[in-house]
Amino acid sequence: MEFNASLIGQMITFAILIWFTMKFVWPPLTKMMDERAKRIADGLAAADRAKQDLENAEKKSADKLREAKQQAAEIIAQAEKRAAQLVEEAKSNAKAEGERLLAGAQGEIEQQIQQAKESLRQQVATLAVAGAEKILQREVDAAKHADMLSSIKAEL
Repeated sequence: MEFNASLIGQMITFAILIWFTMKFVWPPLTKMMDERAKRIADGLAAADRAKQDLENAEKKSADKLREAKQQAAEIIAQAEKRAAQLVEEAKSNAKAEGERLLAGAQGEIEQQIQQAKESLRQQVATLAVAGAEKILQREVDAAKHADMLSSIKAEL
């Protein structure tokens, strides 16, 4: 194998190419690759943080939803309880009003009964006097008549 000048020239050119590449090309490439690796690592870390944040947000939203459902159930229970109280109050008020009306009606009935009895006593007394007058065929004077009516009323 012969070593000639072209081989030595190629070797020198190759050495200069290696030196040039190591001095001017390689450092920016490694810097760009390091920056890219750092950006990828940061992106993966951000994705992990975002995934963790999403899980936390889902947990919080599930907790809030559960609390909201519980509060809604409590509000519904309170509303039903209040409705039952209102129904009971209405029933008791209606019952009291009915009893009051019944007592008023009974009082009015008693009053009408007393008036009817009094009217009946008056009529009976008048009939008794008229019957006695016809039987006796004489007239009774007004004072005796009033006394007789009052005594008949008292007896009835």
